[in-house]
Amino acid sequence: MLPTTASKGRGAARSSPPLFGPYLRRIVKWQQMDIEYTFWQMVHLCTSPKVVYQHTKYHKQTKNQWARDDPAFVVILILFLVFATSAYCAAYGESASHAALTITSVVFFHFLFAGIVLATLCWFLTNSYLREEPNSHVVEQRVEWLYAFDVHCNSFFPAFVILYVLQYFLSPLLVAHGFFPALLSNLLFVVAISYYHYLNFLGYDVLPFLDRTTFFLYPIGVVIILSPLMILIGFNPTRYFLSLYFG
Repeated sequence: MLPTTASKGRGAARSSPPLFGPYLRRIVKWQQMDIEYTFWQMVHLCTSPKVVYQHTKYHKQTKNQWARDDPAFVVILILFLVFATSAYCAAYGESASHAALTITSVVFFHFLFAGIVLATLCWFLTNSYLREEPNSHVVEQRVEWLYAFDVHCNSFFPAFVILYVLQYFLSPLLVAHGFFPALLSNLLFVVAISYYHYLNFLGYDVLPFLDRTTFFLYPIGVVIILSPLMILIGFNPTRYFLSLYFG
């Protein structure tokens, strides 16, 4: 009995080489990283994110996987986080040991650990509830975990620019008491969080085998609803997080 097209697809999926091995090996090989393309992606994630995900389709056609096989984006983003957090520590920190602890916390907890948790959650939700039902003539497709992590990293970068870079330069104004600093601080966080979820939506909406991806836009509504309340009660997220890290 000849196998169906779907069973061929599942067999191919099972026999495909793992993504993590080559990906992890390239982390320590700078000469194999496409730095120029990484910076191109970072710029366009802030200006024209749909263009980035259009290139994701090309990557699928040429490499037969949705996820990046180049860790350059993650490596450079971690370096940016180290530099930005070091700047905060130089401005608001008290000691080198506290700075080292803060940098470690930001990189390993805020970015990597939180990213792994969020990527795993999105990977589970998309594969369990948002996939279209395949018919017998279509190869079954699933969201790769590494692609879910890519989406998180893509979404994180513009938020990093807003909340780590722009906020740093505005922090002398934002940490002041009063209505206007609280308003401006809340606006920064609303834009950063909303844009993060919008890019999350774009990342999964580009996958042709997913349905109801507008689910990823729902948190934006929650943020928009809560932000006026935060402003009215005088909550200043910049002051809160700086006091959390630097007392």
